[in-house]
Amino acid sequence: MTGTYTGAGVSLPVHVASGARTGSPAPAPAPDTTWTVDLQLNRPGAQHITVSGTNLKVEVVVVGGAAYFRGHQFLADHMGTDPLSQDLVKAAGNGWWKGSAGQVPQLPDLTDGATFRATFLGPAVTQRTDHVTVDGIDAVELSGARADVFIAAQAPYNLMRVHMNKKVVIDGISDGDFKYGNFDKDFGIAAPKDVIDFSNLSTLPPIYTVVSVDTSGCLSPCVVSALLKNLGGMTAAVAKSTVTFTMTDAVSKRVLGTCSTQVSPDVGYSATTTVTCTFANLDIQQANAATVTATADNPGRA
Repeated sequence: MTGTYTGAGVSLPVHVASGARTGSPAPAPAPDTTWTVDLQLNRPGAQHITVSGTNLKVEVVVVGGAAYFRGHQFLADHMGTDPLSQDLVKAAGNGWWKGSAGQVPQLPDLTDGATFRATFLGPAVTQRTDHVTVDGIDAVELSGARADVFIAAQAPYNLMRVHMNKKVVIDGISDGDFKYGNFDKDFGIAAPKDVIDFSNLSTLPPIYTVVSVDTSGCLSPCVVSALLKNLGGMTAAVAKSTVTFTMTDAVSKRVLGTCSTQVSPDVGYSATTTVTCTFANLDIQQANAATVTATADNPGRA
């Protein structure tokens, strides 16, 4: 089933671990936002859904009662603005995450045979028009108060299109115009691999945070170090995490120098590690009156 509709969009299918938080509700899309939906169904219960609107796209796979979601901007819009929450968004990239199947939009009036018949056919039909054309195929149009339903005129009389009437709301959506096809097709819907579970941060790529900076080795040469803690896991990221040290004059606040180093090897969830870096061509007298800070950059998934 593919088509467009107007409605509230989709809700948040994220449960995050302690320490991060979902943000206050993201700004609701305009009530007249047009959404595009592509829904594939394999009985019993397997679904692949893609919903997209203005600057937003969410993809969902449901297999065996478990649901998996993907959509970087959607995730970013619904997470908190605190550093850990934003690190989680960056680490997740465009990867799949696990959510609740109960939060997947349900469309029984449009996808369940018995419910569809009760909603659109039988007594709901007030007019029949033969020999209409849908995508070049002869069809029968069955019209009622809720929608115009188009069914193929020839066996096996497949459903072809549902065009909802104005101001009619069905399954929480309005102004829907949906086309149906690929009946009896096996879409090969399967659970994605390398899924993130936000209730278990060890399923994420590394998310290093700086615990402390040690400048006791800043002599000649000036060697500094940072103690890091990994708030994520060890799954593959697009690149190694990098720590950048910045030396700033305590009085003028002028940056005297920077140096960067990669975190290698990675350590597991909640483990600590130390990285070191050397400032080159540095005036030691200036360094003695300076402050050194360190920040970690965690690339996350693609």
